Amino acid sequence: MDPPLRLLPDGRLTAALLLLGACLSVCSVQAVTSAEASYIAHRQLAAMKEAGGGEAGDLPPDFEFDDRVGANFPNPRLRRAYIALQAWRRAFYSDPKGYTSNWVGNEVCKYNGVVCVEALDDPKVTVVAGIDLNGADIAGYLPPELGLLTDLAFFHINSNRFCGIIPKSMSRLSLLHEFDVSNNRFVGPFPFVCLEMSSLKYLDLRFNDFEGELPPGLFDKDLDAIFVNTNRFVGHIPENLGNSTASVVVVANNGLTGCIPKSIGRMVRTLDEIIFLNNKLDGCLPLEMGLLQNTTVIDVSGNALVGTLPEQLSNITKLEQLDCSRNVFTGIVHESICELPALVNFSFAFNFFNSEAAPCMPSEKALVNLDDRDNCLGALRPAQKTTLQCAPVLARPVDCSKHVCAGYPTPSGPPALPGKPPMVKVPPTPTPDEPRKSPQQQPPPSPLKSESPPAIITASSSSKLTTSSGRLTPAKARRSKITTSRIPTSAVVQ
Repeated sequence: MDPPLRLLPDGRLTAALLLLGACLSVCSVQAVTSAEASYIAHRQLAAMKEAGGGEAGDLPPDFEFDDRVGANFPNPRLRRAYIALQAWRRAFYSDPKGYTSNWVGNEVCKYNGVVCVEALDDPKVTVVAGIDLNGADIAGYLPPELGLLTDLAFFHINSNRFCGIIPKSMSRLSLLHEFDVSNNRFVGPFPFVCLEMSSLKYLDLRFNDFEGELPPGLFDKDLDAIFVNTNRFVGHIPENLGNSTASVVVVANNGLTGCIPKSIGRMVRTLDEIIFLNNKLDGCLPLEMGLLQNTTVIDVSGNALVGTLPEQLSNITKLEQLDCSRNVFTGIVHESICELPALVNFSFAFNFFNSEAAPCMPSEKALVNLDDRDNCLGALRPAQKTTLQCAPVLARPVDCSKHVCAGYPTPSGPPALPGKPPMVKVPPTPTPDEPRKSPQQQPPPSPLKSESPPAIITASSSSKLTTSSGRLTPAKARRSKITTSRIPTSAVVQ
């Protein structure tokens, strides 16, 4: 007989009620202010501390099970799952759809959103291997007891109203392959607990209110997909970006600054799609981007990047989507980029380009959807900037060959890339009013949208991930490199 579980103190119940009341009022609206998010996080921290696991939300070392749960379970693992799920249900404040109304009784494998399979280490034992509450619209928080679900392979709770932090106890989920908490109201710094999940491959934190800097450990971890877009992350992208094994990396819609790391060229073997749009990145594009010969989607739109587009981008022979719009690029748009064999969409609108090769001019006969609007291409091209708008920028060049971001070869630097680097002087980063126009007003040639509603689509084994503002859309005749867990989830679109 197991020793009894310590009863929750009244103080924790009070704190939980305060937390959930705030969560309900705040999460019912589209936006969460910093003050509101901070309040919710502090209430959850208080509740977890009173539970005995500390402010990080870990399980206490002397955690014991409640003897009153009984022994009517096929195996101890399902008993532990019952304790975890019941603790979680008590942390729900609002379940307007009644999605968890059948979370009653000992048969946890019959609970809505709970998936049971045979244990990996013993096919005779049934375990809880997955949680899928996508789109359930539940308000609440994640209790530390979720660390008892040690057989989980996937945890999907996107498009709900969960608040607070990710508890430290979830680092115990050593078999977890997919962790999707997107489109909720989680707060605080980057959840380092995710980096302690030893088997994790798919990490989706988008559409929350995480803040602070991205940790270098994110790109040292053996992940296949990284979605951290539409949060409040700031600071530089870690220099070890190139260590990442991910095929999809999306950091869009944050406040990231500085250069795109030159190490990006080391991702040549694995990188399929990378999305930087709508940040505050500046400087010249690194020439090392030209090494990404297997990449199909690159989006650097909506930043403050300067210089010319490196002609080395023409080495990315599998590139299908290229969006460089809404920056401060100048110089020429090279023919070799516009004639990439797999290219479908290429937008370089809302920049200061003053020359484009003939194959880069949009036309009805063009095989590529091109967008050259709002540049400095002169009166022969429609919808261009005026001379007065162009002159101040083009008159103050910046030499990319001397720029810290550019990655031009030096005796102590990386080996020279194919092709002669363009020695074009480029302006600093003034941003005119025109580039601030909503991308939704742009015609179809613009490959990807810069604004995204809080719609979440989870990865599936039969769809290609092409992303911009964090939204995943199918692409023609291609297959995703992202595979989900043993029980694939369908897309959830609001």
